[in-house]
Amino acid sequence: QVQRVESGGGLVQTGGSLRLSCVVSGIDFRVISVAWHRQAPGLQREWVASISSGSARNYADSAKGRFTISRDNAKKTVYLQMNNLQPEDTAVYYCNYAYGSAWSTNWGQGTQVTVSS
Repeated sequence: QVQRVESGGGLVQTGGSLRLSCVVSGIDFRVISVAWHRQAPGLQREWVASISSGSARNYADSAKGRFTISRDNAKKTVYLQMNNLQPEDTAVYYCNYAYGSAWSTNWGQGTQVTVSS
């Protein structure tokens, strides 16, 4: 059974940084793609960034230049380094994974990021 655990959220001031972690177990981590999404109160969940098994990276416009996604296959972990955080980044952040082209339809509990102004 595949499990994922998100961590690293917290409360930071505007301009601060956080590094989120997503550990995915129960599957061959080396061959999966992983994405970060976020959901702010009252809004739909939105895609933030993704990284392929070959480490190709893609970012939403809101994340470009501020966020960096990376992976450590030995630790079965994907990271999201978030710099220059703004109040509009406040959300619950979730990670998701894809085996081939099939993205999981289940979501974990996520990790809360709150940016104070």
